[in-house]
Order: sequence, then C-alpha cells, then structure tokens
Amino acid sequence: MKGIRFFQSIQSKLIIIYVLLILIAMQLIGVYFYKTVETYFKNDFLASRNSQVTLLAGFVGPYLTGDQDGKSTEGKKSYTDLNEFVSNLFSINNAEIQIIDANGNVVSTSVPAHLKQRNTQPEVIRALQGIKDNQRIFTDEDGYRKVVIAKPVGSGVRVLGAVYIIASMEDVYKTIGSINRILISGTLIALGLTAILGVILSSTITNPIKEITRQATAVAEGNYDQQVRVQGTDEIGQLGHTFNFMMNRLKEALSLNEEEKEKLASILTNMNDGVIATDDRGQVIVLNRRAKQILQTEEEHTLGREISEVLGIPMDTIRQFVEGQVNTTFLDIELPDEEEQLSVRITFTPIHRRNEGQHGIIAVLQDVTDQEKLEQARREFVANVSHELRTPLTTIKSYLEALDDGAIEEPQLASRFISVTRSETERMIRLVTDLLHLSRLDSKQSMMSKASTLVNEMLEEVADRFSFQLRQRKIRIHIQVEHGISSLLLDRDKIDQVLDNLVSNAIKYTGDEGAIHLCARKVDKEMLEITVQDNGIGIPKKDLSRIFERFYRVDKARSRNMGGTGLGLSIAREIVKAHGGTIAIESELGQGTRVVFTLPLGQEEAAV
Repeated sequence: MKGIRFFQSIQSKLIIIYVLLILIAMQLIGVYFYKTVETYFKNDFLASRNSQVTLLAGFVGPYLTGDQDGKSTEGKKSYTDLNEFVSNLFSINNAEIQIIDANGNVVSTSVPAHLKQRNTQPEVIRALQGIKDNQRIFTDEDGYRKVVIAKPVGSGVRVLGAVYIIASMEDVYKTIGSINRILISGTLIALGLTAILGVILSSTITNPIKEITRQATAVAEGNYDQQVRVQGTDEIGQLGHTFNFMMNRLKEALSLNEEEKEKLASILTNMNDGVIATDDRGQVIVLNRRAKQILQTEEEHTLGREISEVLGIPMDTIRQFVEGQVNTTFLDIELPDEEEQLSVRITFTPIHRRNEGQHGIIAVLQDVTDQEKLEQARREFVANVSHELRTPLTTIKSYLEALDDGAIEEPQLASRFISVTRSETERMIRLVTDLLHLSRLDSKQSMMSKASTLVNEMLEEVADRFSFQLRQRKIRIHIQVEHGISSLLLDRDKIDQVLDNLVSNAIKYTGDEGAIHLCARKVDKEMLEITVQDNGIGIPKKDLSRIFERFYRVDKARSRNMGGTGLGLSIAREIVKAHGGTIAIESELGQGTRVVFTLPLGQEEAAV
C-alpha cells in the first residue's frame, strides 16, 4: 500500500516526469549519435576500401596489359611479382583481394586457394563490363557482415580486368557497439543522477506542500495554534503565508462565531419567552429553559420529538400558521396541583436557508397569563368604578327628581331625602378621593414626609380613634409592643391610614364581644413587623389571592352597606410598598384574619 501511495504522490510524479524527460532526451540524442557514428564509420570504412581498390586497380594495370599482349614470360614474372605485391604490400586483415583478368579468371589473390579460379560474382561481371561503382554489403552464412567492392582495370573503353575485394566489417560494428555501450552506460548513469537530483529537488517542492497538508489536517481536527514554516519567497512560500493568514482569519472567525453562539445561547437561556426550533422534518432540535418551564417538560424528553406532539397542535394546523398571514395562536396549559392554567401565546416563524427554501420552524411561547389577568382586572376595575359611581348618582338623581316633583313641599320628607343625597355625595367623594390617592401612589407623585414616630404611641392613638365603636360592640383590643422598640422613621399620616383601614376592617368583620390584637416586633435587624389580628368571620381561601385587588369584595353587598369603597386594602398595600415594606394576609373561614405588614427600621431605631 505504501508503494501505491508513493506512486500517487506529487513527489513520485515529479521524479517520474523528470526521469522520463531525461530518458526521452537521451534516447533521441543516443539514436542520433548512434546513427551518425554508424554512418561515419561505415562511410570511412567504405571510402578507405574504395581508395585501396582504386589504388590497386591502377597499380595492376601494367601487369594485366602484358598478359593481354602475349608476353607470357614477362606475364608469368609479372603475375608472380603481382602475387607478392598483393600478399605483402596490400595485405588487409579480414579481407580477401583478387586480381581478375578480362576473362574472369583469378590471376592473383591473397588467398592461394582461389588462384586460377573463375569469379562469377555479379559485381565482377559488372566491373568487367566497365561499370565502376560496384559494391554490396551482405551477411554471410556465419553471420558476419562483409562488403564486396569490384573496380574495373583499364583505361578508356578497354577493360583489362578487375580488382575484387571482400572485407569484413565486424571491427567497424564492434567499434560502434562499444560506443553504443558507452552511450547506454552514460545514459543509465545520467538517469540515476537525474533520479537522485529529482528526489532532492522535488523534496524542496513537496516538503512545504506536505507541511501545509499536515497543518490543514490539524486545522480540520480543531488545532489552530500551529503555523506553517515558510522557507522561501517562491510561490509555495507565498502559499504558506496565505495559509497562515487564512488560518488566523479562520481562528478569529471561529472565535467570533463561538462568542456569538454563547451570546445566543445565553439570550435563549435567559429569555422570558420560550423558544422551540425544529429541523425540516418538524423534529425539535432546540428548547430553551423558559420553554421547558412553560411546557413542564424535560429537554431529554422533548428533543427529537415532533413539535405537534410537544405542543399538542396538529402538524397541518402548524403549517397553516407558518405559511399563512396569521401566525399566532393561543394555548391553555393545565398546571399540576393548581386550579389555574397558563395562557400561552405561540408565534410561528419559518426558518429559511439560502437557495433551499424553508428549513425548519421557530415557535416563540409567551406566557400571557399575567397579561390576561391584568386585562381582566382592568375590565373589572372599569366596571367596578362605573358601578360604584352609578349607584350613588342614581340614588341622588331619583331623590332630586322626587324633590322636584313636590316632595320639597313636605319638610319632613324633604329633610330625609336631602340627608340621603348628602350621604351618597359623601360616599362619592370618598370613592373619588381614594381613587386619586391610588393614582398618586401608582404614579409615584405622593410625597413621603417621614418623621420620627413612637411606635407604641402610634398604636395607642389608633385604638383611641376607634374606642367608641369598640365599646359600642364590646370588642376588646390588645396592644403589644416588643421590648426595645421605640421610635421609627415613617410618614405618620399614611401609616395611620393603613392602620385605620386594617382596624376598621377588623371591627366590621368581628362579632360582638370579639377581640383584636395589635402587635409590633422586630423580625430581624432591619425590619419591623406590625400585626393586626381578629377572631372574626375570616376570609374564604379562594378569595385570599385577590383580596388586595381594587374594588374586590368578599361579600359585596355587606361591604357596600358598611360604607366601604373596596379600595382600602389596595391603598394600604401601595403605602407599605412606598415605605419599602411588604404586606400579607392570612385567614381561615370562621377563625379570624391576620394582616401583617413590615416597615424598614430607620436611623432612629438603629440608634436605640
């Protein structure tokens, strides 16, 4: 496998290409050189043999001329001289020389066995016919390459004979073969050196690429701290610089992305609204903490489920909200162990991915229970104010009409009508006064005039203000102030209003010969607790949560008949809150009621 990977690498490809280019170049050069050397040696060999044959043809001419003239004695002598000359002076290694007369007979030769024989070779026949260029290269039966050359002997048109030579060319081809082997050896050495140089030179290209590849792999695995070593200013060096720059930018982008992701996660976690996100199949992939609280579910039980199952809304209906113009609906969720239920407003929004269309759904869950309660309270408040004002106005109008119709002429009846009208007018004035007081408290326009006040004295004066009613109904009132409590910094008039309201309610809803307790004690180093407790009729449990609402009455008819406006406890709560304290009520039907409010201890009490 490693060998296969090597041949698939850039380094191996560069080496192979480099070696192949050198090999092709050497082959071309070798072929050209071989052909040139072969041609040169062959031509040189042939030229040398042709010159020898030409020289020998000119030399043997007189000998053949004497033979043609019939001078046998001189001819015999001349042939003997000629044989000696041919054998000694023109002896050629690996070659045979024949002197042939005009009849084709061998008269002299370097091989005695062929003397006096007739030579019928085509080249000889052509030479005896006067043709000068007669040569042929052939391979004999033993596989040796030889050349045959025949030259005519004579001058003019008269041919006296021919010179015939057969020379071996093996030495020439051996020389060419030696040169060829030297060329091949040089080529192989050059290829070896080329391969070594290719490995060295290609490593200067591939090593930086391998380094960049390793760093890219490290980046893919999440390691962004290492840098590519740049070893030059060439294109690969520029690539290394660019890679390092890209990695730094990628690191910054990922860091920014992580930061944005953490911000988004923090926003989703701390949102007052619930958020549910789904994928393109409608399965829940994101669920923030508020959504889990609203739906009363756990994340592991919700992720991967379809949003229709989580919300209890059919998927077709959800798609209509997502794709339609109306994307909001309301859902009521029952609370366990509670009589109330959550009212949740759900807003559906599609998630779009570029060039891919809708890729999911986002559902925003808003708990509008308090808003619904507030809206309901507002409607009830408007209705109560209208009712509270209309009742005395109707009474006043009816009595005034009766007076206008003639009742004013009867003094006793007119006096009674006027008394009722005055009473209803005072009731309206109290109602409007309480409403204005509440409005100032709500808008923070009611100024606090705090002064040092003796707690024991304040409670005693409250009891004195109601002493007549207490004696009339034989209700006992007990005041208890914890030891160490002296003075307190507060707005005396407003706290008196709170105490008057609480004591008045206690008297109203306590039977004859009942008991009321006023207590003051420290609950810690910073708060004073004042308690107004009675043993009257009490308040039903279902009404306790709404007892501080404006115009809310447990027994509406009785409260109205007793002259109450239904705003006393609301005003008391706002006054206590303005002082920085809290107020709460505890009651059990038929057992009595206990109202507790706290006030912060001021500098006066802290000094005691």
